[in-house]
Amino acid sequence: MSDFHALEVSAVEALTPNSVALSFEIPTELQSSFAFKAGQYITLKKDIDGKDVRRAYSISSAPSSGKLTVGIKKVPDGTFSKFANESITKGDVLEVMAPEGRFVFEPNDEPKTVCAFAAGSGITPIISIAQTVLESNNTNRFVLVFGNQTPNETMYHSEIQALSKKYSDRFFVQWLFSRSSEEDALFGRIERSTVNLILKNKFKDFDFDAFYLCGPEEMITVVSETLKEQGIDDYKILFELFTSSETEDELAENLEGKSTVKVVLDDEEFEFTMDQKELVLDAVLKNNIDAPYSCQGGVCSSCIAKVVEGKAEMVKNQILTDGEVEEGLILTCQSHPTTSTIKIDYDDV
Repeated sequence: MSDFHALEVSAVEALTPNSVALSFEIPTELQSSFAFKAGQYITLKKDIDGKDVRRAYSISSAPSSGKLTVGIKKVPDGTFSKFANESITKGDVLEVMAPEGRFVFEPNDEPKTVCAFAAGSGITPIISIAQTVLESNNTNRFVLVFGNQTPNETMYHSEIQALSKKYSDRFFVQWLFSRSSEEDALFGRIERSTVNLILKNKFKDFDFDAFYLCGPEEMITVVSETLKEQGIDDYKILFELFTSSETEDELAENLEGKSTVKVVLDDEEFEFTMDQKELVLDAVLKNNIDAPYSCQGGVCSSCIAKVVEGKAEMVKNQILTDGEVEEGLILTCQSHPTTSTIKIDYDDV
């Protein structure tokens, strides 16, 4: 299930002083495995200082480009992001998992008008989605609201300008900078007033089919709430979190027993016993079962499994829909078993 493939880095491009774009060479025999939808991500794995480090990064290239590229911004104390920005060079080999993720745009024959709100490295899936929206139908329109500190720290700034030039009548960008006053840009961050400016003023005549939100959790919350206040249906609002605020695991404090756990993975079945205070994924990995995972923070979808016997409860869930939860899907990195026996299936998702 958690199959990684050794891929060679075909290019390393500096995007800003603190971010790089990594592109990978895809062998012919893996082309189908690494086909992706606009908005998906890949998980990268590397041994860094003797530790197995995995991180998920959104694909910034468009599916039509024939490239597999991710943008990585260096963050304070970021183990992998620091390594990627300072140490990776062309020709290096990384372990890469096939693309996954649900924050996607899938073209069809119907004309679409799409709006995206992005901040910082949140542009990485959005740039892929924007290009796909624009090239898939010559009547599609895309509005991008993009916040950064300064133009110099703006990832994919030149690519966005190129899209603006190529699709000048269908691609519209509202820049925001929080530490720099620039012509044709707002000063500050993406806030409630920004959303209202887009919906009720600048693009009041647009009937948006979808909204894609990617950036800090606080921004996503504010934008989502404001969109709903303006009458936008929930199903039109899609978001991708790169990080999430810490949540107290109050559930674990109230669990005392043990559970016998059966795990189905790659058509094999494993069994072990765990404390209910433990998270399912932690116990699975502790028992040397090679389950898929990436962020371990509940913000990606790599570790999803289905509960087919017994019950489990999630500490938090920002990924799965109510319908999927009803079907028995869980984020194993966020789940505690709550019955004496439980069976989870990683294959049935």
